[in-house]
Amino acid sequence: MNSKLTNERLNRRAIVYLRQSSPEQVFHNRESQRRQYGLADRARELGFRNVMVIDEDLGRTGSGLVERPGFQRLVAEVCTGEVGAVLCIEASRLARNGRDWHHLI
Repeated sequence: MNSKLTNERLNRRAIVYLRQSSPEQVFHNRESQRRQYGLADRARELGFRNVMVIDEDLGRTGSGLVERPGFQRLVAEVCTGEVGAVLCIEASRLARNGRDWHHLI
């Protein structure tokens, strides 16, 4: 077990954030979605009991030109201090610009 996964952290919520950049990716790349949704199971395997999946940004670009309500929800959840982990397949999928990264960090 990872030493960073303390009981205190595991008692917090784990968030799985899903995103694909375009409607075409959502339609044609089902394997990516399957892997991303599978992260919820991985969070439970790690010991998180409260796992939230945020998937409303599927088909939305992370360029900063399109509203991403799921990302805004993710940032709001992290800001509560009640999130123990954020899981995603590729961290660069969280944000593609410095402004969004700043809000998340």
